[in-house]
Amino acid sequence: MTMITAKWSIEEYHRMIEAGILSDRKVELLQGEIIEMSPEGEPHAYCSHEAANYLIKLLGDSATIRQAKPITLPNESEPEPDIAIVQNLGREYLLHHPYPENIFWVIEYANSSLEKDLETKSKIYAQAGILEYWVVNLRKLNLVIFRDILDGEYATKQTFTTGIIQPVAFPDIAVEVEKIINK
Repeated sequence: MTMITAKWSIEEYHRMIEAGILSDRKVELLQGEIIEMSPEGEPHAYCSHEAANYLIKLLGDSATIRQAKPITLPNESEPEPDIAIVQNLGREYLLHHPYPENIFWVIEYANSSLEKDLETKSKIYAQAGILEYWVVNLRKLNLVIFRDILDGEYATKQTFTTGIIQPVAFPDIAVEVEKIINK
């Protein structure tokens, strides 16, 4: 017997949120499926918060840093990345979450969600056209950077433990790897 899972649209997902159906659950919509999010442990919370503060200082008014807030993607996904570096659109975000064209890059911090972040989410973000995706592996204290979308997948995947990174959207900005992974 083949089992078919019910797929949800972004509109249906939003209606569930508005109706309070998901109010007691920590979930996100990934490719039409409502997925439980892993609880955030202390290292995850600390590292993502410190990195967000670092990026706020580093990028200034060039971008807005959103922490654990939804982004809306065309592949029936509305993930909540730990950090999303997005355009400064101010009150426009009262009307909608950032769309791919508003997103410079996203960062996920992963321990128990490592496989999901490296595999599933990398495909979702690439298919949506997000040019750059970073995953901080809290187990090994390294940074995995995905870039160069080709046929709906990232063609380049590099791992760093130290050094300086220039984000694709901000080639004049030098991001210290150690400040992102909080070594």
